[in-house]
Amino acid sequence: MLRAVGPALAELYADAAPTVVLGPVSRGSLVGALTAAALGVGFVEMRKASGSSIDSDRWVRRTSAPDYQDRHVVFGFRRELIRAGDRVLMVDDWIDTGATARTARALVADCGAAWVGAACIVDGLTDPRLRHDLPVRSLLNIHQL
Repeated sequence: MLRAVGPALAELYADAAPTVVLGPVSRGSLVGALTAAALGVGFVEMRKASGSSIDSDRWVRRTSAPDYQDRHVVFGFRRELIRAGDRVLMVDDWIDTGATARTARALVADCGAAWVGAACIVDGLTDPRLRHDLPVRSLLNIHQL
């Protein structure tokens, strides 16, 4: 069953020809890597910032709006992993408030790359306008569970 998740998520955006998949820690890293493998493209893990590091000047970082637990999370990745001209697809297991996806889109823009959208296993968006604005495509809607 797990082996089918990557190809299923990849199919949601096959028409968009992404060149990079971005997956937020932690479950987004798993399903994102599976999706990148299915698409035959690179994968970048979007990490939660855990403090400064020696190479912090080579990272792009952004703070999210409140997430499903009402937290503001600092996300980032090494700047050279996404370049201008890349077409970036974010992949995660679940989307609820859209805060992580909006932060990812801003980070992608900071790199001069193009945002393709967000592919998720479960769409539990509390604001339905985000499905179009981000855009979001999913395998399941929360009402199907």
